[in-house]
Amino acid sequence: MADTTPTMLTYIEETPAQLKLNVERAEELTHELVDLYVEKKPHAIWIIACGSSSNGSQCARYFMMKYLKREVKIVTPSTFIYGENHLHEDDFAFVISQSGCSTNSIEALDVLKKMGITAIGLTGNVESDFKDHADLVVDYGVGEETVGYVTKGVATLAQFLMLFAIEAGVRTGTVTEEERAALLEEMADAPRRHEVVQKETWELYNRRKADFTSMTVVNHCGFLQGYGITCEGALKFGETIQIPSFAYEGEEWIHGPNLQLTPNYTVVCIDHLTEGSDRLVDIYLAARTVTDHAFIVTNSDRVDDDHAIRLPFDITEPLMMPLYVLPFYQIIAHQATTDLHRWEKHPLFEERFREAISTKTDKIDQIMPN
Repeated sequence: MADTTPTMLTYIEETPAQLKLNVERAEELTHELVDLYVEKKPHAIWIIACGSSSNGSQCARYFMMKYLKREVKIVTPSTFIYGENHLHEDDFAFVISQSGCSTNSIEALDVLKKMGITAIGLTGNVESDFKDHADLVVDYGVGEETVGYVTKGVATLAQFLMLFAIEAGVRTGTVTEEERAALLEEMADAPRRHEVVQKETWELYNRRKADFTSMTVVNHCGFLQGYGITCEGALKFGETIQIPSFAYEGEEWIHGPNLQLTPNYTVVCIDHLTEGSDRLVDIYLAARTVTDHAFIVTNSDRVDDDHAIRLPFDITEPLMMPLYVLPFYQIIAHQATTDLHRWEKHPLFEERFREAISTKTDKIDQIMPN
């Protein structure tokens, strides 16, 4: 009898349908957060999140800044708790945890309350522990995802934050109705684009399977929303394939971390397709002078097809790219881990580390039982 237990791949393949559903109900999905934002008329936005929630936020950050015309600050919960919490009186803050069970995120909600600030929690599970600590719990529209290596949750979070920016922008005058219509029309094509990138990724993986199943150290490079994608890619490669995996802003990488580059290293670049794109391609081509294990997501004709994922779409707003480029990393992470039989962790990690410290409340077992 076939095993029907959901895997990362299950939720990667479910993502397009969820993206389609969410863009169709954009106003309904975001209205609670938009109402508070409009009432607050904020000076800046603070997003308090870590892990994939932080990465999903990083994927949406520059879109939010462009269409809300506000600074968007992303800070991890513990950093916020321990001292980086000097909000301007007009700032707007919310905490994100897909499971709603992350102990540091729950503590950040408590800190917001103590500061006299409305504690807003964005989550994929409104019945989680968040409801006991937040003044308002907002479901950002991930649907169901019971695998801890979240995939659907990252893309839908980035989409929610973009939709929030569009709807709040219309309400506050930073986005016109014409812009809203054009942005939602392009976002409505994201599910199709996601499926195309899935197909292209499988073709690249199968073509270069030896490369992806022999990675030892991976450096990921990007700018702007491309950097946000690489942050999630670095996390996924590290936690699943269990190899050293690091994300860098492109220029940052060539100012030091690149000095350790050898022919054994893997380098992955994500082109953001706007100003500075040529520089990112230069960085990729420079990496190729040392290692053949270098890959890029780009439409540049300076790059050979054998090492690239192409985006054959009419891309009007490149800041939406995370919605359909994330499966590139997610599929490789899933399949390389499967092919290498690396889903199990080191026995000392299982026996000792998990016992020594926890990051989630007990309710996580009800949400992600695997």
